[in-house]
Amino acid sequence: MWSNYSIKQNEGSIMKKKRLRLTGFVAIVMTGLLMTGCGSSYKESAAETAAAGSAYVSDNIYEYKNTMEVAEESASEEMAYEGDSAAQTPEVQDTQRKLIRNVNLEVETETFDELLVTVEAKIAGLGGYIEESYIYNGSSYYGRSGRNSNMTIRIPADKLDDFLSEVSEVSNVISHNESVTDITLQYVDMESHKKVLLAEQERLLELLERAETIEDIITLESRLSDVRYQIESMESQLRTMDNQVTYSTVYLFISEVTRLTPVNEQSVWEKITTGFADSLVNVGNGIVDLAIGFVINLPYLVVWAAVVAVLVILIRLIIRKKRQKKQRKEEKVKEEEKKKGENDEQPV
Repeated sequence: MWSNYSIKQNEGSIMKKKRLRLTGFVAIVMTGLLMTGCGSSYKESAAETAAAGSAYVSDNIYEYKNTMEVAEESASEEMAYEGDSAAQTPEVQDTQRKLIRNVNLEVETETFDELLVTVEAKIAGLGGYIEESYIYNGSSYYGRSGRNSNMTIRIPADKLDDFLSEVSEVSNVISHNESVTDITLQYVDMESHKKVLLAEQERLLELLERAETIEDIITLESRLSDVRYQIESMESQLRTMDNQVTYSTVYLFISEVTRLTPVNEQSVWEKITTGFADSLVNVGNGIVDLAIGFVINLPYLVVWAAVVAVLVILIRLIIRKKRQKKQRKEEKVKEEEKKKGENDEQPV
């Protein structure tokens, strides 16, 4: 009886051990499966996160393009509205217009050197500067009456009228031509476009910080480079326009004359007397120039006179030799005829 009880007890312990082993194996298998599932889910989650980030940047690039198109359209409409309002309201037109004034001025003077000094002093006094200057000192043979100067002058726009008035007081104005170019619409258009590009540059920098793929970074940096180049180009053009508006350009031509050209309308008698006096002056100047030219060209005249004299002497020698040869030939013919006549007279 005891033996049967012990046998049953041993069988029970053996079954318990088998159950424990099976339970442990099942627990190990389940743990492995759970770990595998967690790992795959973690990888899928990471991939989804990266894809979501890239999709976010791509979506923002698309949104950025649409935003820039809307901004450009609104800027164009704003520019057109500002241009129309500026054209419709004279008060705004007078205060906000961008005007470029250019003047072509031709003057003459009897005191060339003094006028140059005076003009340079007036330019400096008004805050302007000489951009380009050319001076011709005339012919060294015929005096200094042919001198002239061609100057490109930049004068502050608000001082232009003062400069023109002062120049006309110290010289004789022959011609005065002025042109005004209105660049208001062009200037406003360029400023509006610049604002759009600045906003686009900020948006590109924000997207560049969030970009994760190389393709997005290359695309954004390429567009950012183009935008910066356009901004720098527009800023340069705007500075040039501002300089042309702030400083007017005067093309001044100065010529030296012996007598000033009359500016006021003359009567018939005044025209006759002036023309006769001018003719006398021209005749006198012609005689003086002829005398000066003769003295200046005297060495050439001496040389040519010597050459002509030598040629004349040579020609005379040749002609004399020909005459002498002809004369000897004639004398010889006469002698032969004389001898023949004597022979005919002798008796046979």
